[in-house]
Amino acid sequence: MLKNPISSLPNAFFGALACAGVLAAAIAAPAAQAQVTTSRIGFVYTERLMTDSKMAKNADAKLTAEFSKRQKSVEEMVAKFKQTSEKFDAEAPSLGELDRTRRARELYNMQKDVERMQREFQEDLQQRKNEERAAIAQKAYKLVEQVAEQEKLDAVLVEAAWVSPRVDITDKILKLLDK
Repeated sequence: MLKNPISSLPNAFFGALACAGVLAAAIAAPAAQAQVTTSRIGFVYTERLMTDSKMAKNADAKLTAEFSKRQKSVEEMVAKFKQTSEKFDAEAPSLGELDRTRRARELYNMQKDVERMQREFQEDLQQRKNEERAAIAQKAYKLVEQVAEQEKLDAVLVEAAWVSPRVDITDKILKLLDK
């Protein structure tokens, strides 16, 4: 009985050694392949594109010109409301009940008009800003694709917790946007 296990020991040892060799080769192959094919990544700060590019600055100037008249009108309406409100507060104690109620109602309606006017102004301004930003984003996206193909990048990220300056392609995109 003792001869069989001892005589089979070399066969088991060589079988285990062969399995270990196959396992080592299976582990080494992906590691060697990973060293050969490295991924290249780029990063773009999209907010910089939306604020620092000439296109963005031109859009801001256009929006300012487009909405300045309306903004001034809203500001005048707010000033008029404040003046009317202060005047009412000063005169309210000396007014009769009927006159005080009527002026309070007028002031309330005026306040609602001012709030509506401000809300509509903000909504319209925000909508136009979104339209302008969408135009910038669309052009920037095409440029990002172009740069990624030229530099043979595998991925371009737009959000990250930290980015090395060597993968940041924002300045390249800004230069192309500003052409």
